[in-house]
Amino acid sequence: MLHLRAVCPVDVTDRALAVLKAHPGATHVVLLRGAAIAPAGDVVEADLAREATDEVVASLCDLGVDRDGGVTLEQIDTALSDAADRAQDAAPGEGADAVVWDELLSRTGEESRLNATFLAFLTIACLLAAVGVVTNSTVTLVGAMVVGPEFGPLAAISVGLVLKRWDLVRRAALALAVGFPVAMLITVIGAQIGSFTGLFDRQTVINQHDFDFVYTVGPFSLIVALLAGAAGMLSMTSAKSAALVGVFISVTTVPAAGYAAVAAVLGEWERFAQSTGQLVVNLVGIVVAASLVLAVRSRKNRADDPGRPLSTG
Repeated sequence: MLHLRAVCPVDVTDRALAVLKAHPGATHVVLLRGAAIAPAGDVVEADLAREATDEVVASLCDLGVDRDGGVTLEQIDTALSDAADRAQDAAPGEGADAVVWDELLSRTGEESRLNATFLAFLTIACLLAAVGVVTNSTVTLVGAMVVGPEFGPLAAISVGLVLKRWDLVRRAALALAVGFPVAMLITVIGAQIGSFTGLFDRQTVINQHDFDFVYTVGPFSLIVALLAGAAGMLSMTSAKSAALVGVFISVTTVPAAGYAAVAAVLGEWERFAQSTGQLVVNLVGIVVAASLVLAVRSRKNRADDPGRPLSTG
């Protein structure tokens, strides 16, 4: 379930309460008159079945609550209540299958921004991948996959394409277009220093074949990317975020970028081109699969409940 808190202008409060009390998926409705200070108004709270959230939030936004007050949503991990159980049973559909569009937009919008934190994580991930390549360490390579933050912008592009939110697509594409070159450039500098100081041997890196999958582009590269993109979007839309770790480990975006940096330092331009191609195939495959999953889920939600609006923010 999700906990909803709405700051309502006093002239809208009664209508907002009517929306919540009328919906079978809402329960634990609370009214605190005059409790909100900035913006001023009444505070209305309720617990919502996940599959009812979109419809309730859309109704509140139709009343102008988001414009003149505010609406916030929080995940409820545990709810010990017969009323909550009844609300979940009465709401149409299954909670695990419901896509809360406003929540998804908020999450992907935040994770798609180009900022110092995103660049730091992506750079660290690429450096870890490079260390894994030159030391032949699978554990380090897997660590780089987990640290990499690139799925956030990829998911944001998919959400933006499905909802026609081109501002989200542009912002996420900028994060990737700037983030990967910057991270790879810093990794090239680090690899150059390592090569100059003798931290790794050129022939050892070239002759080891355990990581050929990182730069060898083939049909399985696309298959893995498609499966990872589908699993990642299913994880985000069903609130099963723990599955994202498995998605990160399954794709070779960051390892390919790290390998490309090492190959450039060693002058292995063929491997550099292959690694870059692997990176592009994975990025495109993830976006395509995630977009398809999201499009299918949006159609399923509207088929299950034709009156439910598809939020576009």
